[in-house]
Amino acid sequence: MATVLEKKKVTRPQVRQTQCFIGGKWIPAASGKTFETIHPATEEVIAEVAEGDKEDIDAAVEAAREQFDGGEWSKMDARDRGILMNKLADLIEQEADELAALETLDNGKPIRDARAADIPLVIDTLRYYAGWADKIQGHTIPVRGEYFTYTRREPVGVVGQIIPWNFPALMVAWKWGPALATGCTIVMKPAEQTPLTCLRMARLAQKAGIPDGVINVVPGYGPTAGAALVKHRGVDKIAFTGEGGTAKIIQREALETMKRCTFELGGKSPNIIFADADMEAAVEGAHFGLYFNQGQCCCAGSRLFVEERVHDEFVDRLKEKNRQRKIGDPFDPETEQGPQVDKAQFDKILKYIDIGKQEGAKLVTGGKRHGEEGYFIEPTLFTGVKDEMKIATDEIFGPVMSVLKFKNINEIADRANRTNYGLAAAVWTRDIAKAHKMAAKLRAGTVWVNCYDVFDAGAPFGGFKESGLGRELGEAGLANYTELKTVTVSLS
Repeated sequence: MATVLEKKKVTRPQVRQTQCFIGGKWIPAASGKTFETIHPATEEVIAEVAEGDKEDIDAAVEAAREQFDGGEWSKMDARDRGILMNKLADLIEQEADELAALETLDNGKPIRDARAADIPLVIDTLRYYAGWADKIQGHTIPVRGEYFTYTRREPVGVVGQIIPWNFPALMVAWKWGPALATGCTIVMKPAEQTPLTCLRMARLAQKAGIPDGVINVVPGYGPTAGAALVKHRGVDKIAFTGEGGTAKIIQREALETMKRCTFELGGKSPNIIFADADMEAAVEGAHFGLYFNQGQCCCAGSRLFVEERVHDEFVDRLKEKNRQRKIGDPFDPETEQGPQVDKAQFDKILKYIDIGKQEGAKLVTGGKRHGEEGYFIEPTLFTGVKDEMKIATDEIFGPVMSVLKFKNINEIADRANRTNYGLAAAVWTRDIAKAHKMAAKLRAGTVWVNCYDVFDAGAPFGGFKESGLGRELGEAGLANYTELKTVTVSLS
């Protein structure tokens, strides 16, 4: 299929799963309600999906609780859990083309990205955590007296997971991987804009032999299904990826039951180009770091700091790349940029573009809708941006790049850190000492040097400040899903 993708458009996939998946059964929402999921390139309705609410969340939590407390999953030999996780990864690999097409249909991202990045990363993440399943260990601790003391890492229990719409399938893997490896059971609420790949992956999990009740999926809206999940006393932990304001609501609501919470939130990431950087590589990296996935990345390099003496040349190169960027049908393998995910996001981005103009930034490319159908926005580039402008402080989550000049290394770390966020950053320079000094100064959970958006299942990802709590991926991600128990035995 990979070679076919390079030559012709991909056939739209069949939508198979649209109901709630609870306790191993596909059932309509208790209320009978459904909601439409839209293809953002054409604004047409793809399917009607079950609209879960409190009653459906209650049923899903009950199924997950029953499986965790009395079922086989958390008590299963850890190596056997890993085997089942690998089976799931194998099934996803077998259906990679269909899942990629489903992701493109529901989200609007180019098929080339879904097939080359999203789905392979899903498979890699699940296999990575499958390998961890039998390696989660405690320690023996020398204590005073005639005692033998050791620690155990035990699954936290039933976890509620709420994921966003920008990388629907990949966010499923980021959440399921460590939860399954540690022996937790899951109730997931996918984003209402993009529920289809999550539902399809739930079917594949069942096919892989993961016991019923381990994974439950309830599509629906945040204020109803999401809120019910957060408030439920049968849920031990909430993992949320999304917008900071929503995370603050979740944290307040979770306080009532002292749920463990982890958050992967937004960013306004600085991408810093020094004059001694490899210009061609830096231009390519800056362009990719912002416009990939239509700018809908929490770690997008949306504040591009360029050293003054190379600023004009750098902007000229970016301008040319923007003009050459192919926007259009996301099912065309040659398309580089698809539509924004929905009308709300489309309208928000256009509003920020207007704000940028009003604030006095110079619009170099883009700035308007592309075409007459779908939620397409031209790749937009602003120069003359000041630190205090809203386009330089607010997370736009779209294809809008703000370029800011700087004079030298002495000023740039402070300016880069002048934000409430701290998710990611990047530094481009040939001076390795300068690179390490900057990496130490930047208040961000990830710092890329001479690259951008490099992810690996083994490398922890998360943010400082208002960009989140906890880390996903790597060994660090396992800590989110375990409780530490100390056992002390008298030897006298």
